[in-house]
Amino acid sequence: MSVGTSVPPPTYTLDAAFLARTAESLGFESIWYAEHPVLPVHSDSPYPSGGEVPLTYAHFADPYMALARASGATSRIKLGTGVTLVPERNPLLLAKEIATLDRVSGGRFLFGIGAGWNREELEVFGGDFAHRWTQTREAVAVMQELWTKDEAEYHGAYYDFPPVKSNPKPVQQPGPPVMLGSMAPRVLQRVAAWGDGWLPDRITPAEVEDSRKRLDELAAARGRDPKSLTITAFQQDPDGQLVQDFLNAGADRVVVRPEHCDTEEEMAAQLERMAEAVLR
Repeated sequence: MSVGTSVPPPTYTLDAAFLARTAESLGFESIWYAEHPVLPVHSDSPYPSGGEVPLTYAHFADPYMALARASGATSRIKLGTGVTLVPERNPLLLAKEIATLDRVSGGRFLFGIGAGWNREELEVFGGDFAHRWTQTREAVAVMQELWTKDEAEYHGAYYDFPPVKSNPKPVQQPGPPVMLGSMAPRVLQRVAAWGDGWLPDRITPAEVEDSRKRLDELAAARGRDPKSLTITAFQQDPDGQLVQDFLNAGADRVVVRPEHCDTEEEMAAQLERMAEAVLR
């Protein structure tokens, strides 16, 4: 059963090595870190779930540093970003970070990506908010060139560079699976066109069932094997029946959400309760 767990903010108060080692020992398939590099003090961007932006959004550790530490303390659990805000990162540097993490972990990295919802945050990093998914697609194409070619070059609207060498290469080829974390109207078309999976939150089993059928159709129309495109129901309550409903509806993985704990002892106890509920 493919059930993972995420790490709630603040994501730096508990040791990533401890969290990953505990999750692995309990049988969780994957562990996921999110990111918001900064939280703008003044923002007019509406929060996707409604209401005010949680202040915890100012308390995310860098996910790649956390996952690198988690990698060194584990041997089996998969290491995911849920999500990396791609337009807020330089893709040449990000490609090297990901390739290094995938190599040192033995090919365990899952590349969950997003284009961002906070205009002010994205623009701090020079992102093009109005065309952020176009920019994200180009950035992913840049990384895939760097991951698969001895000499890579790219000439696009956002990124333009001459032939370069970039090493190491990731263990997973042509690169770690790219999973789109989005609820945008065209997300399934994007997954079918250039992604490897869909990473939705705020979704129900019924919506997964409908989306699975639609994604299979879109993949077949593009000559892709529908079974190669995964659906991960992300940030769900740790309810055993709910997890089973998602899997029955066509999800390939479910990621359950713990609450923040102040101590390792409290988090270990919570993860044990979650494992008993969703893995037994």
